[in-house]
Amino acid sequence: MLQFDKVKRLCMEGAAPFIGDRYAAFACLNESQYVCLPGFCDVHVHFREPGGYTAVCAMPNLNPVPDSVEHLRAETDLIARGACIAVYPYAAISVGELGRELADLEGLADEAVAFSDDGHGVQDRGLMREAMQRAKALGKLIAAHCEDNSLLRGGYIHDGAYARAHGHRGICSESEWGQIARDLELVAETGCAYHVCHVSTKESVHVLREAKKSGLNVSCETAPHYLLLDENDLEEDGRFKMNPPLRAREDREALLEGLTDGTVDMIATDHAPHSAEEKSRGLEKSAFGIVGIETAFPLLYTGLVKKNVLSLEALVALLSSKPRERFRIPMGNDFSLWDLEREYTIDPKEFLSKGKATPFAGKRVFGRCRLTVYQGNIVYSEA
Repeated sequence: MLQFDKVKRLCMEGAAPFIGDRYAAFACLNESQYVCLPGFCDVHVHFREPGGYTAVCAMPNLNPVPDSVEHLRAETDLIARGACIAVYPYAAISVGELGRELADLEGLADEAVAFSDDGHGVQDRGLMREAMQRAKALGKLIAAHCEDNSLLRGGYIHDGAYARAHGHRGICSESEWGQIARDLELVAETGCAYHVCHVSTKESVHVLREAKKSGLNVSCETAPHYLLLDENDLEEDGRFKMNPPLRAREDREALLEGLTDGTVDMIATDHAPHSAEEKSRGLEKSAFGIVGIETAFPLLYTGLVKKNVLSLEALVALLSSKPRERFRIPMGNDFSLWDLEREYTIDPKEFLSKGKATPFAGKRVFGRCRLTVYQGNIVYSEA
């Protein structure tokens, strides 16, 4: 405890600066096992209301949908009253996220971090083209949930070996990558800055890699569960149900390759809390979505850094500097303190989130967050 108190004091006093670029680097503090990391930034969360995050971007599938200045104000008022870290709201692309008519993009632009209809793919090509044209004029990103409804066919897990073996309806990979390919054509037409949410398929990685080679202004994210799990890990339990679904092993391998070659720009959690009842109905009938804010860094540190897939510096960049740079989110005086040698078992009962559903329950991991500081204030402390 004395050692932790000493390190905590040094961090708060600024006596233990990050080595080099504070946005990407890290520093092991002298005479301690603790590591001081820049505050993480998650550009894809669903908060119906610690883990080292000091900035998050909240998706717009809310009630009311932030598709007008009035509706967005209802969300920003809640953020102002209750948030202890930076919460940046997305505004909807379309009214009600229904994909029929565009929201008031011009009126929403000043307070929105970007435009998205997350949870729904924009089905109409012409509507997406117009959204991109207006977003470009406003200097805003379009962050797309890419999903072609005509290809879903009632699916709820990946259309692969597990679905066939267990009699489940599958979601084909083309429902994702086909709409990405369409949108990339529109990006080439409009010059819009474009970001793809929760990439999960090998074909998506391929088309995005080629788009970057051609000079398009595009970026993408994936999530920890797509990097660490695949359909071979599925169980008949709602905590394994999310959208997009866990794909095949070759998809996971392609995502890892995309991380290392720069095709995949950042890691976001798609944190989506649900009640225990909503997640207790099995793979077919449970709600889509899992939680991830509290487990992201230890899972990725254990599964990627300790296995020499990524360096610690590279992982921190994917969680902190790269999302901040793309979404123009400042760092400020934000950092977190981690005990990287601490090994423990992920226990959802210990989560601060009201949502407890995670496919990683019971997994042994390294890396415990001891302290999170936002704008010089302690917002989380384990001791």
